[in-house]
Amino acid sequence: MLHTSDFDFELPPELIASHPLHERDASRMLVVDGKEIADKHIRDFISFLQPGDVVVFNNSRVIPARFEADGHEITLHTSVNDKDWWGLCKKFNKINVDDTLTMIDGTTLNVLDKDDDSGLLLHFNCDNVFDLLNKYGKMPLPPYMKREEETEDRERYQTVYAQPLGSMAAPTAGLHFTNELLQEIEKAGAKIVKVTLHVGAGTWMPVKTENLSEHKMHSEWCCITQEQADIINNAKRIIAVGTTSMRTLESASKLAKENGFNGRVHPICQTTDIFITPGYKFGAVDVLLTNFHLPKSTLFMLVSAFAGLEEMKNAYKHAVSEQYRFFSYGDCCLLFKKD
Repeated sequence: MLHTSDFDFELPPELIASHPLHERDASRMLVVDGKEIADKHIRDFISFLQPGDVVVFNNSRVIPARFEADGHEITLHTSVNDKDWWGLCKKFNKINVDDTLTMIDGTTLNVLDKDDDSGLLLHFNCDNVFDLLNKYGKMPLPPYMKREEETEDRERYQTVYAQPLGSMAAPTAGLHFTNELLQEIEKAGAKIVKVTLHVGAGTWMPVKTENLSEHKMHSEWCCITQEQADIINNAKRIIAVGTTSMRTLESASKLAKENGFNGRVHPICQTTDIFITPGYKFGAVDVLLTNFHLPKSTLFMLVSAFAGLEEMKNAYKHAVSEQYRFFSYGDCCLLFKKD
C-alpha cells in the first residue's frame, strides 16, 4: 500500500519559478515514455502529434480571487451560486459565523458557515461578484511564489484561450500555448477540444494524511458537451493538456462506464471529486502534457498513476539535475501512459 510519503522528492528552492519566461512558448519539455527520457522544447510538442489525435484543453478563466476585507486576506476557491463562495482565510479562527466583513469599497460579506478544510462560506451583498473582484481582487498566485501580484500576471497567469470565469488557479499546462502553436496543432491533423473544469481546492489542496484513502478531495465543476464527447470518442488518441483536463476526461470516462456506454467518455456537466492514484485504470487519456508538481501533492500522485511512480521520480531527478523550472510558471513534461 502506498502512502503520502512515497510521493516525496528533493527539490532545490531555486528551481521554483516565481515569474514566467518572456515568451509563453519558450519553455522546455521533458518527454517521459516508459524509462526513456528526452530533453525537448514545448515547440517540439507538434512533432509528437498524429493525424486523428484530439488535444484537450481546459478553457476555464482565472478570477482575481484574492482580496481583503476588514484586514483579512481571503482567497475564494469554490462557487455555491452567484453570490455565495467558499474562501480560505489566513486568520480563519478570528472570524465567526454570522460576522459581517467589509471590503475597501464598502461591500459587505456575510459569513454563513465555517469549515476546517473549506474555510469560510461568504455571501456577497453586491450585484456581480466577478465585477467586484476585477476591481479590487488580485490574481491568486500560489504561495510558493512568495510575491504579490504584478501587472503582467493579469495576462500571463491566464491561458490565451481562457473563456468561462470560475478558476482560483490557472490550468498551468496551458500557459505554454500561443495562438500560433494552437494553429500548428490543427495543421498537424489533430483536433482541439476545450473542456471546462473550474480549478478550486480539489486541484491544489495539500494532502495532510499519510494514508491516501483518508484524503478528502474537494469537488470542482467540470463540463464536456455532447458535441465534444463525440469528437473525443472518435479520436485516434486523446492528449490531455493539464491535470485538470485529465480529471475532467477521466470523470467523463467513469460516467460512461457507470452508464454502460462503450465510448471513452460520456457528456458531463457536474461536480467531480475524482482522486487518481497509482492503481487507477485510465479510460480516456493516452498522453498527458503537464507542468512539474509539488512533492506529496495529489497532482504528483496523478502523474505517477499515469506514467509510473519510479519513472516519475527518475524523471523529476533528471529535471532537477538539468535545472528545469518547476510549478505554475515553470517548464512542462510530456508523459505517455504506462502499459
